[in-house]
Amino acid sequence: MSRIDAKFQSLKAEGKKAFVAYVMAGDPDVATSLAVVKGLPGAGVDVIELGLPFTDPMADGPTVQAAGQRALEHGMTLDQTLQLVRDFRAGDQTTPIVLMGYYNPIYSRGVDRFLVEAKEAGIDGLIVVDLPPEEDAELCLPAQKAGLNFIRLATASTDDKRLPKVLQNTSGFVYYVSITGITGAAAAQAVDVGPEVARIKRSTDLPVVVGFGITTPEAARTIAGVADGAVVGSAIVKLIGEKRPVAEVLAFVKTLADGTHAG
Repeated sequence: MSRIDAKFQSLKAEGKKAFVAYVMAGDPDVATSLAVVKGLPGAGVDVIELGLPFTDPMADGPTVQAAGQRALEHGMTLDQTLQLVRDFRAGDQTTPIVLMGYYNPIYSRGVDRFLVEAKEAGIDGLIVVDLPPEEDAELCLPAQKAGLNFIRLATASTDDKRLPKVLQNTSGFVYYVSITGITGAAAAQAVDVGPEVARIKRSTDLPVVVGFGITTPEAARTIAGVADGAVVGSAIVKLIGEKRPVAEVLAFVKTLADGTHAG
């Protein structure tokens, strides 16, 4: 059982929903990024989603794109991202970490080498948004064999014909994208999300968490009321980009976590 599986199992036993927080590795610099990541569990974060900086992040909105650019300008690399995870793991062996990014840096490193290093560093799962199920042999299946969950995105346009293909080799949880478009582009609405989450759950026993368009504690609470959890990224990344103190960022994260856990 992975850390992700164990976390969702324990949350279910407690009758709680999962709060997933996204931050960009190395934003605005390595030291600040590590301080934020280390503080996330204490702020109520159940699963950390760690962005891998990339030059062409096609699914990311302006806020997350800017975060990736700041990280890259400060020299953030895949090696440094893995080291950040190792440094986090020195004090926390239980909080799941999902690495979210694009295939190019992984392909450039070499899949086999990357998976060994990711597992050794303490990464528990991957979200690679530009690899469709038709390419599962590239990374998804090797990742699962290496003991990493491979988390797939589903959207409102993932119809009943496509859904089984998307779910086929997914593990850990299903990430439902609540809006059409890029991150931070619009507000998620529980009235729209609820039926879609129910549709997905009829086809899988995996938890379904909802991301994109959740920016407030109230929104997190309402979305968590119709799903197994909520993901917030852009709203957190925005504060980091404004150079707010780490304590202020974490205080905001706690309000989001509290909202989700009340859902």
